[in-house]
Formats: sequence, structure tokens, C-alpha cells
Amino acid sequence: MLVIALDTSTPAVTAGLVDLDEGSPRVLAERVTINPRAHGELLMPQLVDVMEEAGRGFADVDAIVAGIGPGPFTGLRVGLATAAALGQACDVPVHPVCSLDAIAAAAEVTGPLLVATDARRKETYWAAYDGATRVDGPHVARPADVHTSGFAAAAGELAEAVGLDAVEPRFPTPAGLVAAAALDADPEPLVPLYLRRPDAEEPGKRKSVLTR
Repeated sequence: MLVIALDTSTPAVTAGLVDLDEGSPRVLAERVTINPRAHGELLMPQLVDVMEEAGRGFADVDAIVAGIGPGPFTGLRVGLATAAALGQACDVPVHPVCSLDAIAAAAEVTGPLLVATDARRKETYWAAYDGATRVDGPHVARPADVHTSGFAAAAGELAEAVGLDAVEPRFPTPAGLVAAAALDADPEPLVPLYLRRPDAEEPGKRKSVLTR
């Protein structure tokens, strides 16, 4: 089973092709570029490079996995729109994955683990895990307000900010995305996980400047 893995929930622009024929995810090729302002420019070119390096075509793909966040509004839209379009073009299912779950799945920690990524505005997206199983979250909060009692290690780009020993990975990986996906079930709706309202909002009704 060949699976395309995409994630744009963090500053990392992530694209990979993963083989599941032997059970465990085996990455055939991947591209990860840290650039929070270039998701739209880099994602598809990186995926094309991945497919060429792996020597596979889009017609060979059996499924697509996409990180749904939590993450910034603009970045998530790029990844999810790309995944949805590819799924339709290739006629394959698109499976959503919480991006924090993908980090936990790749962390190789068997006990309590906290995953923390950058939510901007001096805040962090975080969730708590027992191994790769999420037991709390995801939430958004200031790093100082994250509940770290009982945890010795954290993964994700803000692992140090929550005051715990940092373990890899810092960003979602193709192998982690595929490992966290429920590929044996019907895909859930591809709904982005924002956790808070976007900065841009529709303007309210204009006030009349006329006086009676």
C-alpha cells in the first residue's frame, strides 16, 4: 500500500511517500523544508520531487494522509486543499490526522509524552499522550500554563518552552502521519483543526453617519 503524506500545520512543509506493504511505515522518499511563509509555493513541487525520487506515479498511490492541525489558518488551508484535490484526481481516500498525533507516533516514547507546537501569539498547541495514544487535548495555551505534571519529555518545536526534556521529532514526519492514520477505516471528513478563530473576520454592518 502506497500512501502520500502531507502536512502544513507547522513551519515545516512536509511531503512524503510511504510504503505499508510490510506492515510498518517505510518512507520511500520525503522532503521537509522549514519555511512558514512558503507552504503554497513548496508543497506540490516537493511532492513531485518525492514521487520522482521514489520512481512512482500518482496512479500508483492507494491513499493520502493529511495533517489537519492544530495550526495556523493559512498554512492548514494549503495542505488540506492540496490533499483534497489529489484525492479527487487520483480517486483515492484522504485520511485526516491530528498533526500532534503524528509527532507522538514518531517519537518512540512508551510512557507519558507531551507534544507542543508553535501557535504563535506567544502560545502553544499541546496534547498529552501515553505512548502514541492521546489522553488529553489538543489545547491552545501559553507555555507557562501547560500542565506538565507527570511528564518527563516533550516533542514538537516548543518542547523546551514547556520546561521538559526535548525528544524528536520537532515536526510531523511522513512516517508519523501514516502511523497515526486510521487507514483501515472509512476516512473522516477533512476538517481543519484551528482551535481558535482566524485573525481575519468579516467586517460588521457599517454604522449610519446620517442623523435625524
